[in-house]
This record gives sequence, C-alpha cells and structure tokens, in this order.
Amino acid sequence: MLAGRDGVITRSFPATNAAAVPATSYEIEPKELFQLTRAIRDAGLALLGIYHSHPIGKNEPSPRDMEQACYPDVAYFIISPLPDAERPVRAFAIRDGNVTELEIREV
Repeated sequence: MLAGRDGVITRSFPATNAAAVPATSYEIEPKELFQLTRAIRDAGLALLGIYHSHPIGKNEPSPRDMEQACYPDVAYFIISPLPDAERPVRAFAIRDGNVTELEIREV
C-alpha cells in the first residue's frame, strides 16, 4: 500500500500476499489490511495507491484486478520485472469497471 499527502506518495506499507496462488493473484488478509490502514492513519497519511506485480504478464489491469479494485480513489500500480518491459511501472485509476492509465511524475 502507498500513502502520502496532497497526492504525493511518500511512504510504502508492504503487505504479505496471502493468495492461494501468489504467482497469479494477490490478496491481503483482512487482519493485515486493517493493521496497515491503521498504520497509515496513525502516521497522518492517506492511502493513495496499491501496488502489485505481474511477474510474467503485461503490467496492465487483468479482469481479476478490475473485479477486486474496491478503492475507487486510489491509484493501482502494476509492476513488471521483465527486462524488456517498456514501462516497468504503470499506474491506473479503476472505477466502476473503467480503467484509465495515470501519469506517474517524480517530484
């Protein structure tokens, strides 16, 4: 999970992938999700993004990613570790089944 203020991500909060098949999906256990959300709030930050990787596929939202996107106001970052990935990190807004790629800017 990625957090910050005023639309600027300043801190990451890694989570354990608890999915039954972590090579093809990701899932955060509810208890850990609650703890991370509390840690973000206690740090005075806002949840701005969620990240995961697609180790063998394109780094664009899969149908499952779109189904599980339950935070419409955060960016979903998808990372590709493939050496030939044109853009190894991409971000998307996912809202009501619609996907829009976001521009990533470093500040």
